[in-house]
Amino acid sequence: MALPVPLLTAMLAMTAIVAFRYAAVSGAFAWLTERRAPGLYAGRGGQIRKEIGWSLASAAIYGLPAGLLAWGWQARGWTRIYSNASDYPLWWLPASVLLYLLLHDTWFYWTHRWMHRPRPFKIAHAVHHASRPPTAWAAMSFHPVEALTGAVVIPGLVLFIPIHYGALLVVLSVMTVMGVTNHMGWEMFPDRLVRGPAGKWLITASHHERHHRAYRCNYGLYFRFWDRLCGTDDGLGTFAAHPRAGGAAAGADAERGGGAERGGTRHRADAA
Repeated sequence: MALPVPLLTAMLAMTAIVAFRYAAVSGAFAWLTERRAPGLYAGRGGQIRKEIGWSLASAAIYGLPAGLLAWGWQARGWTRIYSNASDYPLWWLPASVLLYLLLHDTWFYWTHRWMHRPRPFKIAHAVHHASRPPTAWAAMSFHPVEALTGAVVIPGLVLFIPIHYGALLVVLSVMTVMGVTNHMGWEMFPDRLVRGPAGKWLITASHHERHHRAYRCNYGLYFRFWDRLCGTDDGLGTFAAHPRAGGAAAGADAERGGGAERGGTRHRADAA
């Protein structure tokens, strides 16, 4: 049976929006990288083309269910998305953003950690880790299996947890920006944040860099909570080139007392 035209239109439109959002944000941070760390991506044209190809395929996997839910919200009232801010207490606006990020981070940590088991890694997650090191274009460079695990989270949450559409846009913006900046190969945030008290709990490029070098540690997306609780937080990493393009990467290993990279082994928790 053919899909209703409004539903098909919504799904295709959302796919185009996700693809455009990826291209715009990754492109902007790739441009910024060239300004702050000239030549950092030199010689990686082939890698970047693969990252873009996989990411555009992922855009469809993310966009199709999002379009289905957008249509269901408007036409059938399927979701708990609301447009009138007075429908819930105003404190729920920031609280819902935080709750969505915490739940997304929890899902990401455990599915990401599962994908580092030998079989799922070989089947799917190896595509993402083929970017050595990743660039700003690698944020959505996933095998379809991995893309599917990420695509179901937000659509699933909006079916059960009320959220204002503006707050949902904030969640999606945070997801997009952090996905890109955590992969771009330099630290854009200042030392006082990355290596200060907030940095003990928030993930930035310095933390995720170690994951891409050592693999079996630092699995989180937004927060270091699950890594610290489960003993998989191995502190901050260093960048191979232009380590201070953004300010916080140089000497980042100091958080864990230094030490060589030990790819492929499970690391101890950060004692800090």
